[in-house]
Amino acid sequence: MSATVSDLLSTRALVVDGNPRSRSILVSQLKEFGVGTIVQCPKLADARQKLEMASFDIVICEQYFEREDTTGQELLDDLRRNNLLPFFTVFVMVTSEATYAKVAEAAESALDAYVLKPHTAHTLSVRIQQARERKESLRAIFSSIECEQYAEAAALCQQRFTERGDYWLYAARIGAELMLRIGQLTEAQQLYEAVVEANTLPWAKLGVARAQLEQGYPARATTTLQNLIETEPGYTDAYDVMGRAQFELGNFESALATFKMSTKLTPGSVNRLLKHGMMAYYAGDRAEGLELLDRATRIGLDSKLFDAQALVLLAFARLDNNDQRGLMRTIEQLHHVAGKKPGSARLQRLIDVANCLLAIHEYQTARALDDLRRLTKTILEPSFDFESASNLLALMTRLAMRSIQLYEVDAAVDTMGQRFCTSRALTELLACAATGRPDFINRIRAAHTEILKFTEQAMTLSLKGDPQRAVEALLEHGATTLNAKLIESAHLVLHRYASRIPDEAALKVRAQGLRETYRTTEIHAGLGEQSHTGRAAGGVSLPGAYKAPSGEGLLAKVNEI
Repeated sequence: MSATVSDLLSTRALVVDGNPRSRSILVSQLKEFGVGTIVQCPKLADARQKLEMASFDIVICEQYFEREDTTGQELLDDLRRNNLLPFFTVFVMVTSEATYAKVAEAAESALDAYVLKPHTAHTLSVRIQQARERKESLRAIFSSIECEQYAEAAALCQQRFTERGDYWLYAARIGAELMLRIGQLTEAQQLYEAVVEANTLPWAKLGVARAQLEQGYPARATTTLQNLIETEPGYTDAYDVMGRAQFELGNFESALATFKMSTKLTPGSVNRLLKHGMMAYYAGDRAEGLELLDRATRIGLDSKLFDAQALVLLAFARLDNNDQRGLMRTIEQLHHVAGKKPGSARLQRLIDVANCLLAIHEYQTARALDDLRRLTKTILEPSFDFESASNLLALMTRLAMRSIQLYEVDAAVDTMGQRFCTSRALTELLACAATGRPDFINRIRAAHTEILKFTEQAMTLSLKGDPQRAVEALLEHGATTLNAKLIESAHLVLHRYASRIPDEAALKVRAQGLRETYRTTEIHAGLGEQSHTGRAAGGVSLPGAYKAPSGEGLLAKVNEI
């Protein structure tokens, strides 16, 4: 099946290729099968600009560019993250490399076609036409997604899968991803398992593991992932999810080995270098961790995938090594990253931490203590997260190790421990931030023991037939400590025993208020993932609320397709 002239005459195409000859061939091929308007672009940065300013129905992009650090794949990821590419634009990657890992990565980025060089005009035409037909077939689903009607879109995907309609496998993947996004974890797992049964695919197996992990079953996820990795040893996303599962089980050494394999498979991945580096840093091999974080910074400082927390860890290392020049450079890099996101409260917090480190290095004790006090006053604020606690604890440790008197520091350590020790893994991660101060580490672990003991006592009440008292106790202690484990446990008991709790409605309002204010479903360590909103490992990118280019209205263009 090929695209007809009448079908493509009104379309606009953007060709992105650094090689003039290859670019010329692509332009000729597009003209050959009737594309009306063709714009050429030799650089990825220029391509992004054009997509910001104008609309295109087709984008054909080379994967690799000489003398450029980024790739066509990274351009696509960037466009998806920033909602600069509507679903109805066909994005075709042209490359001379077609390994399994690359094809899987492309599919997960919602790429429409992967064309291997050399290719004919007919091949390109068929791929484009097939992509356009698929998009038209799935129009209702993706229109719902772009309107942020995720539950409706998921239901449409489930219906398409059940009826085995056109593109039912693709719809199933989108539907399961949506279910994970909106918290329908059991339904997502069931859909992934149905896909595995119908047509065993690596992404579906990985989806099962992701659903198990999100439901709080990391051991089950690990077993699923082990089976997947045995059959698909080159599927890099499986290692990403395996590392996270091992981390949540508290198996730091195993997680480190898994992340190491991931970076071995994709040595140029900024995101994976960050995960590996942070895991090494916290697992005890700080020299290796810092080398990896430094490499990630060198190659990815300007990448949307870069996490500025890496710079903070490097700043701590510069202080420990008495490297003033390196510390100053790191602070400059933090300001560089923050300059791209003006108004970011998170990046300002990271800069505040680095400035405090500089004050410590310059023996400006009064200034360092003032900085520390300001940060300490924010411990109970909703915006104060695990990352903030880890950095503040590390700052307190550096000051205490220099024999600088810190008043009420034990109370601050206890407060952070009670709030953020939600699991053994996060407890040990927080303890790693206090390396060098055994007394701080002991207080952190004691806080976890206290939280665990209280949770067990409350759950015992529930098992003995008094779920209301259990919820009341969990909410009362949860409101005092802001501990996500307590608040989420209250939510779980409410959900499970709703019919047996007389004050269920009022307690649900209290629980939901705490959950929303303190974002208790989002408590995690980050490990290089907090700085971007791209797809999760093993997930597929979904369109968001598309930002129409300033040059012209794309919605009218979409309606013409």
